[in-house]
Amino acid sequence: MSSACGASRHGMTITDGITTRSIDVPGARLHYEVRGGADSARPLLFVIGSPMGAAEFGPLADALASDRTVVTYDPRGFAASPIDDPDQPSTPEQRAGDVVAILDDLGAESTDLFGSSGGAVTGLALVALHPGRVRTLIAHEPPLTELLPDAEEQWAATKGIMDTFRTDGFHAAWYQFMVNAGFDMTAPDGEVQDKSGGPVPSEPSTKELAEATRFFVHDLEPTTRYVPDAAAVNAGATRVVIGIGEDSRHLLTYRTSAATAELLGAESATFPGDHGGFLGAPVEFADTLRKVLAG
Repeated sequence: MSSACGASRHGMTITDGITTRSIDVPGARLHYEVRGGADSARPLLFVIGSPMGAAEFGPLADALASDRTVVTYDPRGFAASPIDDPDQPSTPEQRAGDVVAILDDLGAESTDLFGSSGGAVTGLALVALHPGRVRTLIAHEPPLTELLPDAEEQWAATKGIMDTFRTDGFHAAWYQFMVNAGFDMTAPDGEVQDKSGGPVPSEPSTKELAEATRFFVHDLEPTTRYVPDAAAVNAGATRVVIGIGEDSRHLLTYRTSAATAELLGAESATFPGDHGGFLGAPVEFADTLRKVLAG
């Protein structure tokens, strides 16, 4: 599947104004999508997550594509980006290299980048390791629990989630993950939604289980325990903005975002909604993103 080194083009299709490409990189094939055309006069913007892929960011990318060339992608091991070895390690540094490979495939020297959650961590690693490739980084709610005063407790909670996945499976682990993140898991009728109540959840598909294994076993620890190299991040000309949801105050990522901004001495900006605000209000979110990019 993959080349011995570097990256090589695998294919390209164009559907409904979206150009879909895939490239081979060591250990994986990366699927990415381009909206808004390739006019050099249009600013280039990457919109990325982890483990969220291109599909989840589609509405936001559509809202941004009227005046930008917008690139979304599926991180390795998720959606349409298969990996050679499902047990291969996953790190923010590796994901940063994948984004650079896509940039190179596009022939682009630099880009603006909006990264949400694990994608924000990818963006921070990219800025530290690849100076000059990112003009403005908007790191939206990076879940960097190692930066918190209670980092040891947070790691114990994360390890507990990983252990739950191994012992109790898909649904129990996701429930525990969401509760630990601070989301309200109470049903509309006031009953708590947990693995022992309510309708029996459907069994995950083979692909869903593989992706959950990738996330809980390989991605979660290196993402949450990543500590940005503040000196490297600030050494270049990249403008770094930490994005925080206006409705995120109750979430763990509100604290990690504030801690990241403090570590880096970075400015912060308020975005609509909570951790996934771009899902519920993509147009409003895009408007705010434009204003932040404009400085």
